[in-house]
Amino acid sequence: MAAYFRTAPTEADTQTKILDAALRLFSQRGYGGTTTRELAQAAGVAEGTLFRHFENKKAILVEVATQGWVELLTDLLTELSEMGSYKAIGQVMRRRMLNLRKNTDMMRVCFMEAQFHPELREQIQGQVIGKMTDVAEAFFQTAMDKGIYRPMNPRVVARIFLGMFAVAGFSQETLGDEGSSIQAMQELAEGLADVFLNGVLVKEK
Repeated sequence: MAAYFRTAPTEADTQTKILDAALRLFSQRGYGGTTTRELAQAAGVAEGTLFRHFENKKAILVEVATQGWVELLTDLLTELSEMGSYKAIGQVMRRRMLNLRKNTDMMRVCFMEAQFHPELREQIQGQVIGKMTDVAEAFFQTAMDKGIYRPMNPRVVARIFLGMFAVAGFSQETLGDEGSSIQAMQELAEGLADVFLNGVLVKEK
């Protein structure tokens, strides 16, 4: 008679289940509208298990947001490092915008909850957004040093770049059917890249 053994979940597996459930519920119901009991049920664990992994519900919220932004930072760093030309920024915009779809829940949680939780806002700004800006700033500084981009404050350019695709991508996801189509996302990404690289003024002849 064959014996079957089920591998016990590791601590990391359990924590991942909790964070995945939290991201889903916080996005749907909001942080305040989600109880720890509901969170435990959605994760398939005992309520006491939540507090073995996290000090409180707020700690879960902060970890959900931080992990999501770290993933965005990693993706951005990969995109910039693999870019074949400093003028191909439109490709980065397009891929980043399309990839924002998989991060919609996380971005919704961050945008909505950060305004109510100063510690969450400080965590995101200090640990993640600052690093994203540093990466982009170094990229634009190098392009300026090579004479590809005109001399400007590279940190300001980095903030504009990050803000354009992050905010526009979030809005595009939430404004309706047209905003959720791939074609519309591509057109928006190309428009952002065009405005970013060329501005909106007619060039003087």
